[in-house]
Amino acid sequence: MINSMTGFGRYETVTEHYKIAVEIKSVNHRYLDFSIKLPRKFNLFEAPIRNLIKEDIKRGKVDMFLTFEDYSEEKVTLKYNSGIAKEYLQILNQMNEELGKIVKDPSHWYDVTVSSLARMPEVITMEAESEDEKQWWPVVEKTVRGAVERLNQARSSEGERLKIDLLEKLDHMVELISLVEARNPLIVQIYRQELEEKVQELLSGSTLDENRIAAEVTFYADKTCIDEEIVRLKSHVIHTKEELERGGSIGRKLDFIAQEMNREANTILSKANDLELSDTGIDLKTEIEKIREQIQNIE
Repeated sequence: MINSMTGFGRYETVTEHYKIAVEIKSVNHRYLDFSIKLPRKFNLFEAPIRNLIKEDIKRGKVDMFLTFEDYSEEKVTLKYNSGIAKEYLQILNQMNEELGKIVKDPSHWYDVTVSSLARMPEVITMEAESEDEKQWWPVVEKTVRGAVERLNQARSSEGERLKIDLLEKLDHMVELISLVEARNPLIVQIYRQELEEKVQELLSGSTLDENRIAAEVTFYADKTCIDEEIVRLKSHVIHTKEELERGGSIGRKLDFIAQEMNREANTILSKANDLELSDTGIDLKTEIEKIREQIQNIE
């Protein structure tokens, strides 16, 4: 089985107290590249999440988003900051002493009471109860695995479609290679015939030197021989089909084979001294480019 690098998966874990949702998508990339967005509450899980995703995804640009909604009432506690209260009391007593020397009417003095101190900033604060964030990992892990599983289902389905399309293109390549193979021997025959006709015109009925003609034809045949390129192209097609059937993370290997196919097609075109062969070579190169474009989507 082969996988595409393109896909999307979403999974939610919902209870009466909370909802955790994970969305994960992937697109083509030369290597495995992560982008993970987490609430601050779950930042400590980034490394485990990366390791979890690596178990199933080998290549691609992966973006993961985790959202958390808390439906329960927030648990808070009141905290008394005695140090701050003592500082307030010290300052207020100092103010009383200084103002008492200036203001002689006691009715203008202010008594320091516990209730007045309690209203001072930061003396009594309300804080959320701390919790062990690690207790959330089993739920987070379950949700991430669910999203990754659905992502892989999408990547697998797309991968099967890519496989079918690539096999069809490879079969078409085989047909084009067969046309090239059939046309190649005829080129030498055509060249010999044209050469003999031109020499005959020049000699005006004189006897042809068959040895000289044979040597010229042999030189031309060596120069335009594409037998090795045809053999290698056939081998590359067979190898690609075998890898597609074997499956796994084969994208890079197939891309290398496609580059080799393109190189052989370029060599055939450079040696082609025949319009029909050139046209077939161009069709062959075009098909290889289509194959390579599809291979770019394979993990």
